[in-house]
Amino acid sequence: MTTYTSHSELLDTLQHYLEQTDFAHLTAVNQPDLAGLFSDLAGLKSEVKAESRQFKATLDTLSEALTTLQADNQAMAAQLSAVAERMLQQKRDVQRTLLLDIIDIYDRLAEGYRILQNYKPVDALFKHSKKQDVRFIKSFGQGQEITLKRFEQWLQRQRVYPIESAGKQFDAHTMRTLEIGHDATLENGVVLEELRKGFLFEDQVLRLAEVKVNKL
Repeated sequence: MTTYTSHSELLDTLQHYLEQTDFAHLTAVNQPDLAGLFSDLAGLKSEVKAESRQFKATLDTLSEALTTLQADNQAMAAQLSAVAERMLQQKRDVQRTLLLDIIDIYDRLAEGYRILQNYKPVDALFKHSKKQDVRFIKSFGQGQEITLKRFEQWLQRQRVYPIESAGKQFDAHTMRTLEIGHDATLENGVVLEELRKGFLFEDQVLRLAEVKVNKL
């Protein structure tokens, strides 16, 4: 077989293959359905818009609920604060009333102690028992003194402190004038005598001191 013959046979075989083979399936390309695609895209767009509107509505609802909750919390906090303030004030009022009653008892004990200190038995009436009477009065006075000191310690634990007024300049915020005196050796407005002791409860006046004030 010559070279020419071989080429001729190959060409014939190739031509026969090309004539017998159907190449339509190789060139046929499935074309997309553009109308359907656009329809699907439009539907998807509508769904996205609807979801977006629903999501925005949900956010708006949550925002309104949060604003309402914050306002309610602020109102509740204000109410609780007001209630706590009222309860504290009521407690202080009850304390003041109770402390004033206790201070009245303290005044009576202090006055009794003062009378005992100044008391002197009359020789003519108690001559036969003078020593016993003096010892009794002295012992009773010591007991009163101890009671008063404990009373004062209790008042201090309750944050109640006496107002120092004797020898001080008159202070209208803590004192009340009941009597007027005239002492040329002292300045005008100086407290000459404390007629009834005043007290402070924490930083507020519990009871005004009643005093005798010098006036030139």
